[in-house]
Amino acid sequence: MTKYFTNNFSIVNLYKKPSLKSEVVTQMIFGESFSILAKRKRWLKVKIKEDKYIGYTNKKKFSNLIKPNYKINVLRAPVYKFANNQKKIDELTFGSKIKVNNKKKKFYQFLNGWVNKKDVKPIFFKEKNLFKKIIIFKNVKYKWGGKSFKGIDCSGLIQVFFNFNNKFCPRDAKDQIKFFKRDIKLRNIKKNDLIYWKGHVAVAVSKKNLIHAYGPRKKTLIMNTYQTIKKIEDTAKLKVKSIKRVN
Repeated sequence: MTKYFTNNFSIVNLYKKPSLKSEVVTQMIFGESFSILAKRKRWLKVKIKEDKYIGYTNKKKFSNLIKPNYKINVLRAPVYKFANNQKKIDELTFGSKIKVNNKKKKFYQFLNGWVNKKDVKPIFFKEKNLFKKIIIFKNVKYKWGGKSFKGIDCSGLIQVFFNFNNKFCPRDAKDQIKFFKRDIKLRNIKKNDLIYWKGHVAVAVSKKNLIHAYGPRKKTLIMNTYQTIKKIEDTAKLKVKSIKRVN
C-alpha cells in the first residue's frame, strides 16, 4: 500500500532535477498530499496524489497524511498565531486545504495556526460557476510552475480552480488539451471556455475577453480575446489549437 504524506508548508517548489538550479515544474500548496518515490541526500523524488505529477523537493519535516475538512476561499489568507488579527505568522494561497480542529468565535484553528472563518469553505463546497473567482488572480505575477498568489502560470491557473471544485485537471497545458474532449468553434465561444495554443491556455471571462497568466507581460491579465489571438499569432507564431467547453 502506498504511503502518503501531506504538505504542511504554504508553498513548496517541485524541481525537474534534484537541484535548486533546475527548472521549477510545479508547486505543492498547503494540504496537497504526495508519495515518496526515492530519496537522494537532501532531496525527495515525489508524486503528487491529486494530479500524479512527479518532481524533486528538498527534504522537509512533512506531515503524515491529513484529511482536510476546509479549504481556502480567498487569494491569500493570513495565518495568525492566536485567534485574533494581531500576529500574522504566514499566508495560505487559494485552494489550500486544512484540517480544522478547533473553532473560536470568528477563527478556525489548524495545524499551523488560526485562520479567519470568512476565508474558508467546507472541503466539499463547489461553485456552480467553475471559474467564478478567477479574477482574484488578476495582476498576480507570472511564474513558470507557479500555483499561488506569489506567482502562477497559465495551466496552473486552470488547475487550481478545478482542484478547488474537487475536480481533476492535469497540470500542464499539453495534457489538459487531451483531457478535455468537447471542442467548439471560436464564433461560439462563451464564458468559462478554455482557449489552447501550443504550451499556453486562457479562460474566457466573457464572449469578448479572456484571462490568462501571460509570460510576455509577466502577470495575469484580462485581455480582448480576438486581439490576444492575433498578438500571439504575430509574436509567437502560434495559432489556436483548440477551444474546450468544460462547464
